[in-house]
Amino acid sequence: MKLNTIYHGDSLEVMKKLPDNSVDVIFADPPYFMQLGGDLLRPDATHVDAVTDSWDKFDDFASYDTFTLQWLIQARRILKENGTIWVIGSYHNIFRVGYHLQNLKFWILNDIIWVKTNPMPNFKGTRFANAHETLIWCSKSDKSKYTFNYESMKAFNDDIQMRSDWMLPICNGSERLKNKEGKKVHTTQKPEALLYRVILASTNPGDVILDPFFGTGTTGAVAKKLGRKYIGIEKEARYIKYAKKRLEEIPEIIDDTLYEPLPAKKTEPRIPFGSVIEQGLIKPGQKVYDAKRKYSAIVRADGSLKIEGYQGSIHQVAAKLQGIASCNGWTFWHVWSKKRKKNEPDMISLDTYRNKLKEELQII
Repeated sequence: MKLNTIYHGDSLEVMKKLPDNSVDVIFADPPYFMQLGGDLLRPDATHVDAVTDSWDKFDDFASYDTFTLQWLIQARRILKENGTIWVIGSYHNIFRVGYHLQNLKFWILNDIIWVKTNPMPNFKGTRFANAHETLIWCSKSDKSKYTFNYESMKAFNDDIQMRSDWMLPICNGSERLKNKEGKKVHTTQKPEALLYRVILASTNPGDVILDPFFGTGTTGAVAKKLGRKYIGIEKEARYIKYAKKRLEEIPEIIDDTLYEPLPAKKTEPRIPFGSVIEQGLIKPGQKVYDAKRKYSAIVRADGSLKIEGYQGSIHQVAAKLQGIASCNGWTFWHVWSKKRKKNEPDMISLDTYRNKLKEELQII
């Protein structure tokens, strides 16, 4: 199995030749079976460049279902036990795809709604404008220990938990590949921003991503930019020509560390307040204060705090003084900084000491 390469051929036939349990993630943008009855025209009688390609044509729903089931069976075989699969589609096909995914025992994690900020209008005015597409994200089973870079996606979204509705424009401008005549190379080229989120969320550097409907190579392009490996399968030689050129123009990554996801909170070393004391960073008998110096407490040898008539953990005492149910004592309590430098704060939060110990443990 060659990595960072494009296989030219029928998706199903090439997939059959790939090893079992060999890829970390599959991103699939299969034919939608748009069922268009003829040319689309705007109100001014000009032609709409819609999806009329031969690869999107099927005899009926039964033949489309057979096609879908066959490639999904191969996808399941190729996917690692802890891998995930993403499938994108529109109202034409995504519900049929979801039906087969569940029948094959994939475990649906999310359905992501790609809300298009600049959708194509409904020129006939006979229905709502189709302004979104759906991505179904599944693990191989309900027991899979799949990758989800929660902290990275939260940081990506300005420290707010990322939701399942993604507001992104369709592929246009300089990103849209065009031929010498200025026409679109591929009718359904996806924006790199969409794949950026998919790959950032569900893979790690060095992971292998399979795209069985590679088209002009958006999956491969983003995978290369983020330090992941890719395998593309594409039936149309004309698309492969543009995909190869596109991939060749992307420079190799120099600093791999820039593309590593943030560690999940549960994987970080746990530091109890007692560790700060036993390391001598704070001593028993020392006073701690809130940021406004309204409250104070005395540090005990066992890591608890003492105030008049009460003692407890750094969190319990902080909550007791404020009359609230809970409080993060690490950020609430501070100590005087005796060796502070110029322009440094005169008080340091306990969290500063915790982070110092975390860094030391992670290095070890």
